[in-house]
Amino acid sequence: MTDPIADYLTRLRNAIKAKHKVVDIPASNIKKELTKVLHDKGYILNYKFEETSNNQGNIKIALKYSADDNKPAIFNLERISKPGLRKYAKSDALPRVLNGLGVAILSTSKGVVTDKEARDMQVGGEVLCYVY
Repeated sequence: MTDPIADYLTRLRNAIKAKHKVVDIPASNIKKELTKVLHDKGYILNYKFEETSNNQGNIKIALKYSADDNKPAIFNLERISKPGLRKYAKSDALPRVLNGLGVAILSTSKGVVTDKEARDMQVGGEVLCYVY
């Protein structure tokens, strides 16, 4: 696999389109941090890290849907920085997704954070994805 983050986002996207309640994703440190950010921002209901026999582990993610019309909390997941073309943003030029309604997730020297947290910390980094 050449791009594990794109695989992570695609698994989430496919599970949402199929209206699944839970999705299993092979774990890595960056995927665990992405999951924590999605949970903190309210895009997923819950998550659990599980150990497996091959020592890689699994991430079980409970997807979030609205109670009244069963629409997903995540409307779109968009990969920005790719292995063939990395996208970086300086601290004074961080992206805004849907004029602040969405979230850009960045990998910075302070860890994996959202665009708003990176602005507050005044750090730049690699723009991993947009979530809205």
